[in-house]
Amino acid sequence: MVIGEAITGIMLFKQAVDGIKSALNTANDVSDIASQLDDLFRAEDDVQKARNKKAGFENFSTESVAQEVIDAKLAKEKMQEIATLVNLRFGPNTWSEILSLRQQKIRKQRELIKMQKKERLQKQMQIQETLKQVGLAVAIAVGVVVCIFVGFVTMARGAET
Repeated sequence: MVIGEAITGIMLFKQAVDGIKSALNTANDVSDIASQLDDLFRAEDDVQKARNKKAGFENFSTESVAQEVIDAKLAKEKMQEIATLVNLRFGPNTWSEILSLRQQKIRKQRELIKMQKKERLQKQMQIQETLKQVGLAVAIAVGVVVCIFVGFVTMARGAET
């Protein structure tokens, strides 16, 4: 089913490109095509994920390798085309600003996820430490109670004799 995912990703990519091309003519600013750009980036990510999954299956057939190379080149070509169209419509460097902002958001999201994992791990470690301390306190308390009980029993036997 990996091949199906790759084909679906390519189709979504082409649809996103077509959507952006048609929306660019009527767009007043970049926000007017933001959802199409999101679709484009999502489709590009899907194509890359499918390609990476496919690589794990060690499919070395010429057809498979050729299709991967061609799909990657077509995607790159279409991305360059969109970059040119966006820059022509909204001014030079608009595309690079979009890519830069997107990378910043991705980086922040990854850092947030990493920080959340770290906090979760610290909480788990604190809980484990607390449980160890409670367990030790319970063991000491049980030990003290046993010692007191043994002491009373010993004293009671000593008092009987």
